[in-house]
Amino acid sequence: MRFLHTSDWHLGRSFHRVGLLDAQAAFLDHLVGTVREQRIDAVLVAGDIHDRAVPPLAAVELYDDALHRLAALGVPVVMISGNHDSARRLGVGAGLMERAGVHLRTDPRGIGTPVLLSDEHGEVACYGLPYLEPALVRDLLGAGKAGHAAVLGAAMDRVRADLATRPAGTRSVVLAHAFVSGGAASDSERDITVGGVAAVPAGVFDGVDYAALGHLHGCQAITERVRYSGSPLAYSFSEAGHRKSMWLVDLGAGGRLTAERIDCPVPRPLARIRGRLGELLDDPGLEAAEDAWVEATLTDPVRPPEPMARLGRRFPHLLTLVFEPDRAPDDPRASYAERLGGRTDQQIAEDFIGHVRGGGPDERERAVLRDALDTVRAGDTLRETAR
Repeated sequence: MRFLHTSDWHLGRSFHRVGLLDAQAAFLDHLVGTVREQRIDAVLVAGDIHDRAVPPLAAVELYDDALHRLAALGVPVVMISGNHDSARRLGVGAGLMERAGVHLRTDPRGIGTPVLLSDEHGEVACYGLPYLEPALVRDLLGAGKAGHAAVLGAAMDRVRADLATRPAGTRSVVLAHAFVSGGAASDSERDITVGGVAAVPAGVFDGVDYAALGHLHGCQAITERVRYSGSPLAYSFSEAGHRKSMWLVDLGAGGRLTAERIDCPVPRPLARIRGRLGELLDDPGLEAAEDAWVEATLTDPVRPPEPMARLGRRFPHLLTLVFEPDRAPDDPRASYAERLGGRTDQQIAEDFIGHVRGGGPDERERAVLRDALDTVRAGDTLRETAR
C-alpha cells in the first residue's frame, strides 16, 4: 500500500507579515497532483492543518477545496488534529465526511478504533492519535503519570490492544502529533513542554509498521519506521536550510517498508545574512540573497543609521532585522532579551526567585512552579479550544 505522509500545513499562517495563502494553495495543488501521478492509496495528515483554533475563512476554503479534490479522486484521507488546531472544530462533520473517505481523528476516545484499508496483501489498520494535552487526557486514557510520555504510552497501549485482536499479518500505521526524542526542532513550532519534559522516546511506537509524525517542521527520520514529514513551507528563518518535502511510503507484505521524499514547491528561498552593515552591502558573495526573503543580523558595535532602508535597497525582500553588536558577555549594554536567550519559563522563574530572595528555590518550590506553569498552559489550551 502506498501512502503520502504530510503534516503541519498551518493554513492561514503568514511569514513575517507576508501572506502565504497563494503558496499554500500551490502546495495543495502539488499534493493533489502527486496523489494522482504517484497512484497514492491513502493520504496521511499528521496534524496542525490550520495555524490557529479559529482559522480565517480563506484558509478554511483552501482546506475544504483540497478535501473535495482528494475525495473526487477516490483516495482516502486520514487526518488528526495538532496542537494548533481546535480538535472540536476540526472534528465537526467527521461522521458525514467519513462517507466520502475523509477520516478525521480528533477525539482521544477513538484512539483504539482504526481506519481499515486493504490491498492485495490484506488489511492495514490506520490509528489516529490527535495531539494529546497531558493535563486534559491523563484521566481519560488512564495514564499513570502526567506528561507527554505517559499519555502517549497509554494511547499506544490502546492501539496495540486493538491490533492484537486483528487477523495475523495485519499491517499497522499510527499518526501522531508529538515531539519525539532525537528530532530536530525549529523556531516556528509552538512549545508543548509540560512538566519540563516535552519529548517522548521513539520506542513508544514499537509494534507498529509505520509512525507518521507531525509537529516538528523539518522532514526527518527518527528511525526507519518513525518519521516526520515536516511542514510543506518554511515558517521561520530557522528553516532556511530545510528541504521541504513529503514522505512517499510503500508498505508491503509482512510490513516491508520503503520511503522516499517528494519535494514541495518553494515560493521564495530564505537567506540569513550576518555582519556589519558595510560588509553586507558590499559583499559580492551575497548576490543570491537579493532574490530571497532575508533575515539580516547586524553586528556593528553601535547601531548604524537607517539600516533597514539601506539594506532594503540591495535586498528588496528583507523581512527582519536583528541587532547583535559584537560585545563582551559582561558588557552592561547587553540586552535583557540576550541574557534570557535559550532559557525555559521554569529557569526564568527560578532565576527571578533567586534574584529577589537571594537564593534559589528548593525542590518542593520547583515542583510548585512546574505545577503552576502546567496549569496555566492547560488553561490556555482550554480557552483556545472554546473560542
